[in-house]
Amino acid sequence: MELQNCLPSMKNDYKMNEMNDQQEMINNVQGWNSMPSHDIMIPVPIKIQPSLGILDQNNIPINNSSPHPSVIHTSPQTPHGLPINTFIEPELPLELLQQGWKKFWSKRENRPYFWNKLTGESLWEFPPLRQFDVQSDPLGITSDGQHNGTNPMLLKKRPAEEIVLGPATKKMILTGPWELEIPTNVVIFERSPSMMSQPHPDIEFYRGHLVAKLRQCYQELCQSRENINAPKESFNRWLIERKVVDTGTDPLLPSQCYPEVSLRMYNEIMNDIPLRLAKPKYTADARKQLSIYAEAAKNLIESRNTLQESRKVVKWNTEDTLQWLRKTVGATYVDFQERLNHLKMQCQPHIAQTVKDSVEGICSKVYHLSVEYARKVKEKNSELLIAQGITEIAPAPAVLTLHKVWCYPVQFVTPAPRLPPVEYMADKEQTYVRFNGERLLINTVYLQKLEQLYRYSCYEDKKMENFMARVWCLLKRYSVFCSNSPDTQVSVPVPILESLHRNFGVTFECFASPLNCYFRQYCSAFPDTDAYFGSRGSILDLNAVSGSFVVNPPIHCDDLIEAALNHIDRLLSESSEPLSFIIFLADGETTFVQKLDSSQFKRRQVVIPAYEHYYRHGFQYSVPKT
Repeated sequence: MELQNCLPSMKNDYKMNEMNDQQEMINNVQGWNSMPSHDIMIPVPIKIQPSLGILDQNNIPINNSSPHPSVIHTSPQTPHGLPINTFIEPELPLELLQQGWKKFWSKRENRPYFWNKLTGESLWEFPPLRQFDVQSDPLGITSDGQHNGTNPMLLKKRPAEEIVLGPATKKMILTGPWELEIPTNVVIFERSPSMMSQPHPDIEFYRGHLVAKLRQCYQELCQSRENINAPKESFNRWLIERKVVDTGTDPLLPSQCYPEVSLRMYNEIMNDIPLRLAKPKYTADARKQLSIYAEAAKNLIESRNTLQESRKVVKWNTEDTLQWLRKTVGATYVDFQERLNHLKMQCQPHIAQTVKDSVEGICSKVYHLSVEYARKVKEKNSELLIAQGITEIAPAPAVLTLHKVWCYPVQFVTPAPRLPPVEYMADKEQTYVRFNGERLLINTVYLQKLEQLYRYSCYEDKKMENFMARVWCLLKRYSVFCSNSPDTQVSVPVPILESLHRNFGVTFECFASPLNCYFRQYCSAFPDTDAYFGSRGSILDLNAVSGSFVVNPPIHCDDLIEAALNHIDRLLSESSEPLSFIIFLADGETTFVQKLDSSQFKRRQVVIPAYEHYYRHGFQYSVPKT
């Protein structure tokens, strides 16, 4: 489904900050001979190629260039009065000569180079003019830092021919299910740097331990209070739903949410009481499930304090169902399913009323534990920063700016702490990254992808000193968040994304991660760990002005989908420039499809039948090919 603001492309009167790596194209092809004569400080040496003559048998040159020796022939002249095919060596400023610089010609590269006889330094480019003595003050300590007016000769660009003749710079292009060379076409309003703390392996290890403890506590509460297992994927969806309304500082653990009781978690627990229902495959399975549900509902209502009317209704319906099962012979699959639906319709309201306080207690307990764990993580992080002499900056009020720029990765206010060494070991097609005894796995080609994204986005770590530590933090965060479920990380197939870029100019993913992204610009769930690899932060915080986006939200995360669609509608309403969103929704999300149908920005809708589409696996970065 495509939403777009169909306005003609306007002439941009704003200044864009291009974040991509581009090389300056040098168009000056006049060479060094175009230097004004008044800039010459010393005589220009001229190297004239010796004329080639014909030798006789006695090696005496014979001048056969002219049949009339008495006639003087002049060679064609340049505008400077010099013969063609003569090489003019431009002078060096007196300051460079005093610093030991000489100029020579490279026969192999067919271009000039500069060599310093005092330091042994060799350069292809024109040497910079330093305002200090190389021998007495090699570091320039005594320099006042003020540079005098430079010679116009130093500002002159190199001829374009020399760039062609010189050795070309090789650019690594990594092949895989992505296209990282596509630049962005997204313009946003400039945003303030993030107040979040930058990740550290020790802190991430501690946070992961607390999240695993919270997940286990949720399971134990469901078993002890309601005698059921925690609903599948319920904890992951609770994390996503809470972060939509959370105003706390922890990137993963909810800490400041209202209301405290999650409606999503409450409904999922309630749907599994007294029994989690599944679609049976055979008639015998349907009969067994009906019998187990009736027994569980009867036992629950008898063991709880509830209204007399509720106990009476539930007991009567369950006993009637059990009696029907004992008497009925040869019932069909449909008969059992209809009877189960009728029983649940009669009993579920009374069961929900009976267990309401208990289920709310589970949700409240999990949330308050999360608040406590988030506080512990923050305290430990503060201790680490203090130990390294880093001062945390107090949050400042958000400043609204209307300065339009190309989209760029998230930046931080708090400096990065020193990171410990992280071990890694390559094993055929996979690489193990280990810290503090915990080993995380990633396919080697995806590690190379992260390296390339890191080079594009992390400008302060050109030497890649912190790369492996930040990779470990990234893998640990998604390992803790997803646990053993890849459903929240499934992505659109590569041919679809290629087609969207080719036909609609899409260059930006609104829901992705460094591990499953196709473009190098995207929004993700965790800006603190993902920013080094190109994340633009949360889609809910992105103030886009123009560009083309693909929106593939996590499946069965209704609160996040609704918030994202509302945010997209607001962006389209406020923008006066070309802006489009192509949205993917699963079959069960019909409510949002109806909402999009009523949008004034809707242009087209396409329905793809079942078994004619698929999603890429959420653990594509760690699942071995075999």
